Amino acid sequence: MLPPDIDAQVRAALAEDIGSGDLTADLIPADARARATVISREPAVLCGTAWFEAAFRPLDPAVRIDWSAADGDEVAPGQVLCTVAGRTRALLSGERTALNFLQTLSATATEVRRYVRAIAGTRAAVLDTRKTLPGLRLAQKYAVTCGGGRNHRKGLYDAILIKENHIMAAGSITAAIDRARMLHPGVMIEVEVETLAELDEALAARPDVVMLDNFDLATMRVAVERTAGRVRLEASGNVDLQRIGAVAATGVDFISVGALTKDVRAIDLSMRLQHD
Repeated sequence: MLPPDIDAQVRAALAEDIGSGDLTADLIPADARARATVISREPAVLCGTAWFEAAFRPLDPAVRIDWSAADGDEVAPGQVLCTVAGRTRALLSGERTALNFLQTLSATATEVRRYVRAIAGTRAAVLDTRKTLPGLRLAQKYAVTCGGGRNHRKGLYDAILIKENHIMAAGSITAAIDRARMLHPGVMIEVEVETLAELDEALAARPDVVMLDNFDLATMRVAVERTAGRVRLEASGNVDLQRIGAVAATGVDFISVGALTKDVRAIDLSMRLQHD
């Protein structure tokens, strides 16, 4: 599902770019019209079409955008993704904001697709993290789903993830889980462990998910055998494209990868104008 904050995100981005007015677009007659095409310069998974459209509509409510690809589609170099027709000033003023969203979200979706393909045939699912670009949390999490991944918690408000510092502050893994269950019944509880001894303590306290933090592959396999399906296991830390296949082969249920959203490189897209 599309996030509910698209218009707010785009309004903020347009205000950041246009400010009190586009001085360069003022050089163009107000009644001039144009058509533009958006082309991919590299292979990618498309994502962000709703943000792209939302960047032009406040500037020209009558703008027409015709897509030849949809979110989640794989596109090739040189492929026309869409045509945009409307007032020339609007196309010029909205271009950078529209492309910024499309390039960034397509980058996340493209990277996720690579990771998902690397573990095809295993039981594991690729998860995102909270390591997102500030203000674009829900947008990037949407892009993760377009790439074939799954969302972890959206924020600190919709699930409990007990990590090292929480455990230290609470006194123990058991104390933290018991407190979480008492304060927030019915909410998903996950706990991070760093050793097999901590795993044993966590299993006794019965969380929903246990995160294996920076386990090596051999210890991860032991953790899967020891858990025997009693809780779901998430592998986290030091996961890249070269290693994720081996991690998935250990039998864990989830693999979280911060790089999906924090280390993105924008996809190379181009928008070219023609007179209408």
